[in-house]
Order: sequence, then C-alpha cells, then structure tokens
Amino acid sequence: MLREANEHLVIASLRAQDLQDQAEASVERQTEFLSMLAHELRNPLGPIALAAEMLGKISTAHPLLPDIQQIIARQIAHMKRLLEDLLDAARVNSGKITLEKGLLVLSGIVQSAAEISQPHFLKLGQQLIVDLPGEPVTLDGDGVRLSQVFSNLLINASKFSPRQASITVSARLSEAGTVRICVKDQGIGIDPKVQPFIFDLFTQASNTLDRSQGGLGIGLSMVRTLVQMHGGTVQVRSQGVGCGSEFIVELPVSAQAMASEAHLTIDAHPARPCRILVIEDNLDANATLNSCLTLYGHAVDSAYNGLDGLAMAKDGLYDIVVSDIGLPTMNGYEVIRRIRALQLVPKPFCVAITGYDQQGYLVHAKEVGFDHYLIKPVSMEMLEALISKNFPSDAIT
Repeated sequence: MLREANEHLVIASLRAQDLQDQAEASVERQTEFLSMLAHELRNPLGPIALAAEMLGKISTAHPLLPDIQQIIARQIAHMKRLLEDLLDAARVNSGKITLEKGLLVLSGIVQSAAEISQPHFLKLGQQLIVDLPGEPVTLDGDGVRLSQVFSNLLINASKFSPRQASITVSARLSEAGTVRICVKDQGIGIDPKVQPFIFDLFTQASNTLDRSQGGLGIGLSMVRTLVQMHGGTVQVRSQGVGCGSEFIVELPVSAQAMASEAHLTIDAHPARPCRILVIEDNLDANATLNSCLTLYGHAVDSAYNGLDGLAMAKDGLYDIVVSDIGLPTMNGYEVIRRIRALQLVPKPFCVAITGYDQQGYLVHAKEVGFDHYLIKPVSMEMLEALISKNFPSDAIT
C-alpha cells in the first residue's frame, strides 16, 4: 500500500509540474500576443496622429477644421491610452516592469496626476479637491510610475462619478513612517461581491452593453503592481452600489529631505532648418512625417526601405536621420550601425521611431548608434523639441 501511495504521489507531482509548465507557456504566449498587438496597432495610429497635428496647423482653411481636429486628437489620445494599457498588461504578466527611483515630493506627483486627468474633469464639469500636508512629504520612487498610479485612480473616479461631482485626493502622515493617500469619489460605488477582485487583471466593477465607461480592466491591476513595487499597499472601500468609492494608497516616506523642487523645463528655442532623412516603410506614416517636418521649415527626403535609406545617408548631407526599426531589406538597427561605421561629417543625429517599447529594443538601439528612441504615435511637438534642443536656431550652420 505504501509503494502504491508513493507511485500515486509521483504521478500527481508530474501532473502538477506539467500543468505549471502549460500555465507558464500560456502566460508567455499571451504576453507576446499583447506586445505584438500593441505594436501593430501603433503603426496605423502614428500617421493618424501626425495628420491630426497637421490639421491643427491649417485650421484657418475651414471653420469646421478646428472642431474636427480636436475630435480626432481626443480619440487618438484615448486609443494611445488603451495601447499603453495593453502593454502594461503584458509587462505585469511577464514581470518586466522596472522602476527608475529617485527622491520625489508627493505634491509634485499629485500635481502631475491631476494634469494628466484634467481633461476628464473638464469634460464632466467636475471639481478636484486636493488636501495635502502643509510640509513637503518626500518619497523614494519612480515619478512617472507613481504619477501613473494616481492618474489612473483619478481618471477612474471621474469616469464613474456624475457630472458636477467633487472628487477628493487627500494625504496624511502616519506614525509608522508612511503616508496614506486617499482618492474618494461620489460615484456609482462598487458591489461588495466585486471588491475582493477589483485589482485583478481584466476585472471591471460594472459593464453595460453601451460600454460608456470604456477601458480594458487593466488600470487597477497596474496600480496594485506599481504600489507594491514601491513597498506600499492599496485597498478599496465602498459601501456598495450608489455609495461612492475610496481608494487608499499607503507608501513609505523617505527620511531624506528634498534639496530642491526645481523641475526640468524643455528648451523653448526654435530649431534651425535641418536636412532630415526619413526612413519608414509605411507609406502614410512616411508621408505625414515628411509633411509635418516640412511645415516646421526642414528639408526632408524619404526612403522606404533600409538599403535605400543607407544609400541616401552615405552622401553625408543630413543633419538628422529618423528611422523605423522594422524595415524591409535591412532593419533600422543595421542601417544606423552602418551609418555610424561610415564616420560621416557632419555626424548625423539619429532618432528611432518605432512601435516596439520593450527595454531590450531601447538598449540595442543605443548600442548600434541611435541617439534617441521615440515610441509611436510620436508627437510632432516632442520631435521638434528634440530637434530644437540639438539644433537650436542660433547654431552656426
């Protein structure tokens, strides 16, 4: 009987290992699918975003153009947020989220989150009430990721609250060396049956056929992951449907005082006219990027595959090379590597514009010689700010 029991135990262990392997393989396939889906959706979104910016530049051509341009811009921003949610879901599943920690002031994080969520409040005529401690509260964390945490909570509070409602974000220090930040709304509340699962991936508190609230059920899962990575906790309180909700984030406070709260500002000097080569195989993306850069006063040439782009760059006439990564005939990495090997004078400033945002792609881009890495859809304002920083108008040509 003992020998038979041991045999059953071995068989059960092997089956458990097999199930675990299958589960891990399934998660890996899901992660790869989400990453590739987000990349493929970014490709058409890029030229749409650039075309929308061009409409904004010629809005005087027709009285309806400003309204049309604003509609397109808002929907692009919404789609971009959904894509970021997809990628965040992939990162959560694969454990590939990394933090770039530094000393932060809580008020700055809340201000950044409020700015991100402001369009939602303005649209619904809602009021955001901020109640923070009088003295600066310092944290050791990733400013971008913590802003993402609180902007997600504020946007959720806005979406699920009625028009003209008030939403409060408050913070209080505790004797345990932590700060408790509460985001409280007067919205639809959360069913007690859903509350234990509200931070699980792809979980949504309520869903109607019209899907008026939108979203993928990823934001709160991301909130929990990021808060835990900062050594904190997050919980939800709600008396039920129709009774509003309160999300409480508790984070450890840093004992180190902030020496300065100065923020980095973007150089506002305009760029001088530059000679730019755009290497992009998507015809619409290439055309819109070319047109936008031309509107800013630059001289732009286009190539549609890697080999042609390399051949054009060999003449050494370009100040800037803007290249996609996934190109036919030769990928963008190899194009830039070979351009760098030519030791052109002047040395071109090389910018990657791509739908791939995994850390490995960024590291490889720097290794082969890219100076900067931008994720689609690219804002022309961001690209022009980058150009103006490296080629200011008062530079000697």
